[in-house]
Amino acid sequence: MAAAAEVEVPTDGAEDRPSAAEELAAQKREQRLRKFRELHLKRECAARGEDYEKVKLLEISAEDAERWERRKKRRNPDLGFSDYAAAQLRQYHRLTKQIKPDMESYERQREKHGEDFFPTSNSLLHGTHVPSSEEIDRMVLDLEKHRRRPYNDDADIDYINERNAKFNKKAERFYGKYTAEIKQNLERGTA
Repeated sequence: MAAAAEVEVPTDGAEDRPSAAEELAAQKREQRLRKFRELHLKRECAARGEDYEKVKLLEISAEDAERWERRKKRRNPDLGFSDYAAAQLRQYHRLTKQIKPDMESYERQREKHGEDFFPTSNSLLHGTHVPSSEEIDRMVLDLEKHRRRPYNDDADIDYINERNAKFNKKAERFYGKYTAEIKQNLERGTA
């Protein structure tokens, strides 16, 4: 009689798979274990006086590195123009990366002004700062580099007003490769 009770019922395999909650728990366990190993390796490297980033890179295979590089190239960080706020934020980040503070002059000014260096509602520092000629030159160079130029001084003038200049640029963009030979012949006088 006991043999009849042990009859196996065929299953579709759904019972063998872990549930979504179990999978999530397993992923979280893996992530915690990975973070623990990373922290342990950081501490070991600090104890030995080695650079953690270099040691970590030694453990990565060439195939994994190539895969990450391909994935990084696929991701385009420059999304182009989406709106003016995003463009302004990108410009701000680009400009703040270029700033290199002069800590010596900062310390000199802090010693010179003393308590007034950190302004309060009662302090008046307006007009006391005089920029050095190096700072002014750096600002002028930056402005010249980022200034929008309405036209190129060295380019040939083939327009009579701004509207005609825009039309000529558009025509050149679309038909320039077809008319290049004709233009050269006209300039040489062999047309």
